[in-house]
Amino acid sequence: MTRVTVLTNPASGHGSAPHAAERAITQLHRRGVDVVAIAGRDSAHARTLVEGALDRGMDALVVVGGDGIISLALQVLAGTGIPLGLVPAGTGNDHAREFGIPTKDPETAADIVVDGVVDEVDLGRIVGADGTDKWFGTVMAAGFDSLVTDRTNRMRWPHGRMRYNLAMLAELSQLRLLPFRLSFDGTELCTELTLAAFGNTRSYGGGMLICPDADPHDGQLDATMVASASRTRLVRLFPTVFKGTHVHLDEVRTARARTITVDSPGINAYADGEYVCPLPVEVSAVPRALKILRPSGAGKNAGTADA
Repeated sequence: MTRVTVLTNPASGHGSAPHAAERAITQLHRRGVDVVAIAGRDSAHARTLVEGALDRGMDALVVVGGDGIISLALQVLAGTGIPLGLVPAGTGNDHAREFGIPTKDPETAADIVVDGVVDEVDLGRIVGADGTDKWFGTVMAAGFDSLVTDRTNRMRWPHGRMRYNLAMLAELSQLRLLPFRLSFDGTELCTELTLAAFGNTRSYGGGMLICPDADPHDGQLDATMVASASRTRLVRLFPTVFKGTHVHLDEVRTARARTITVDSPGINAYADGEYVCPLPVEVSAVPRALKILRPSGAGKNAGTADA
């Protein structure tokens, strides 16, 4: 590893990403790595910068930030064979958790770029009826949680986590089962659900193990489907998601498939925490679509240290 491009999202981690990038770049220089640092004004500008860096050549792209800026990088890196390195500096950091990257130590994350192993992993791919074609690394979700995010994005007050919490309370007050039409590798299912999540990896939302058995090496997506019209039962289910034990509850069913079609009227799909498009979509696992740098010795579902 002699030449890398470092992409930073200045807004990640409530503005802490530039400091994390400075620490990581300093460590890369100590390790004898040439660094080209880029930071976009917005997502479109950042993507243009990454595409330009790819054209000029690099040994790896290192992303400093959260899952949102990683999602942007995936749109450019998928299928190129250029490895992705991670320096976590976001609020969720679900990609980093999956691949054993420490979330609070930029120097160690930089060392993994130099000393780590290259792991070939699957990506999810979403093709929408509106022409959307997007890659994702962690989880695509639709239903209650996407309605909460829709409402959060419409709100202008308050700021931060409280806005999300108020949006969740508002959606809980209107909780209802939603009609879903799904197809798992051609096998159709019409049902009513509170939410549905489709995982290439295990977690979303900052460590919620919504798809606890998902493996980004098996060429398949794990589906978790929750059906509960009871606000009390849904609130009680919520803490179990952080342990992944919700899949054993009566309100939850799971499935696994290479290609899944998903439709529910008026519902939007989100992936890697970002808005994708309205349903319907076809979501699929694409084997070995990404090379990622991870610690040597960190195996499947390694988790992460917070040191």
